[in-house]
Amino acid sequence: MDKLSFYGTEISSRLLLGTAQYPSPQVLAEAVRASGAEIVTVSLRRESGRLREGQDFWGLIQGLGCKVLPNTAGCHSVQEAVTTAQMAREVFGTPWVKLEVIGDADTLQPDVFGLVEAAKILSDDGFQVFPYTTADLVAAEKLLEAGCQVLMPWGAPIGTGMGLNDVYALRSLRAHFPDVPLVVDAGIGRPSHAAEAMELGYDAILLNTAVSKAGDPVGMARAFGKAIEAGREGFLAVPIEPRDMAAPSTPVFGRATFG
Repeated sequence: MDKLSFYGTEISSRLLLGTAQYPSPQVLAEAVRASGAEIVTVSLRRESGRLREGQDFWGLIQGLGCKVLPNTAGCHSVQEAVTTAQMAREVFGTPWVKLEVIGDADTLQPDVFGLVEAAKILSDDGFQVFPYTTADLVAAEKLLEAGCQVLMPWGAPIGTGMGLNDVYALRSLRAHFPDVPLVVDAGIGRPSHAAEAMELGYDAILLNTAVSKAGDPVGMARAFGKAIEAGREGFLAVPIEPRDMAAPSTPVFGRATFG
């Protein structure tokens, strides 16, 4: 599959995988390997919850050989998100950060106003920000102006598994920003959802719950890896446009007739 680039770093796999809520560390490791993911997201809160547990978890992540994308999950204010990002940079040794500023506790919808403010602060501080946002065109433009070079619009609220709730908005975002890496983040529940997003021209998919909570996380991780590859190849092959009327696949001209 063709490669993509995040802040100058080339990546082969277009699946970014979260590391929370797996049945065991062993299942997590096997799922990451089965998926082919080269980037895993890690929460600072998960890493530093209890010292011994945090050290063991970090050792497991390092052993996978993946690039780490720390996140500010659970942050509800600009100051909280910025402080968490700064701490994550020290712990994980990377300028990358998946920036979350949650505005609604029920839907976990991003606070796009706080998100833009925090993105500006972090970008000015040398961070390479991956903002978790809605598929709003104005918010996207403001995030790019704030220094972001990647956008991560949601498909649906985190953990719902509902898929792509607003295909029109996602398609519009792709059309307005053809040269910006776009990653669908949150709401993906099935491999078919991921393939659909890739067929829209999205560059990658970030997911967690759909794999970690599956009956067979390893098998589901493998399925997502294949679906994302298929969706990308389908997009590059240029699918036919839907039409209202039937069109015969066998030409009528030259058909045998009987008198």
